Amino acid sequence: MINNIRPRITAQQKRALDYLRAKERRILIIGDLHCPFELDGYFEFCLDTYDRFACNQVIAIGDILDNHYASYHETDGNGMSGGYELQEAIKHVDKWAQAFPVADVIIGNHDRLIMRKAFSSSVPREWIKDYNEVLGTSWNWVERIEYDGVQYCHGEGGTARTKAKNDMQSTVQGHIHTQAYVEWMVGNNFKIFGMQVGCGIDRDSYAAAYAKHYKKQAIGCGVVIGGHTAINCLMPL
Repeated sequence: MINNIRPRITAQQKRALDYLRAKERRILIIGDLHCPFELDGYFEFCLDTYDRFACNQVIAIGDILDNHYASYHETDGNGMSGGYELQEAIKHVDKWAQAFPVADVIIGNHDRLIMRKAFSSSVPREWIKDYNEVLGTSWNWVERIEYDGVQYCHGEGGTARTKAKNDMQSTVQGHIHTQAYVEWMVGNNFKIFGMQVGCGIDRDSYAAAYAKHYKKQAIGCGVVIGGHTAINCLMPL
């Protein structure tokens, strides 16, 4: 399935891409998905971006799952039941896991909703399955990770530019669906960036109804090359 989706390339183009991949770390950063409510075409867009920039690594920036049924905010009474939403989310996640079987996944606030519910109900952790067991993936789920001096986190504490300034470290974040940018901060002895990667959520889904009067979502992903170059890739809509 994946081979049929990815664009065909010539042998010469493949050699050029393989050279770039071997030269340095080239990370594709996937925006918030909120499965099963991600936007149609976003999956293919991320695959294309991975190939176009000769990426050799993948980080999902958080909120792989939406867990709308378990939200602490108002939920749609006509929406999916918890069991059915999870079944659909697993189906959606499976195609991402097939395309990118090795990936770092930042744990977002929507991902941890079930653990929060269990904690508030005094359920011992031993009763809770881990993400890979539930979703059938083999990803590395983390709160934060760092490569080439760049930190990757979900971003619940504020914007990427603020986090980068506070930590004096290049920072990549998701969480804020309406922002996609790279902002550089330069001093006498440092050069760092803050990057918001956008998201992949379908704004017309009932799970996104809470934001219908907000700014339009920035649908996109990001690429970080060697820790020194950060690129926003916005999906044509």
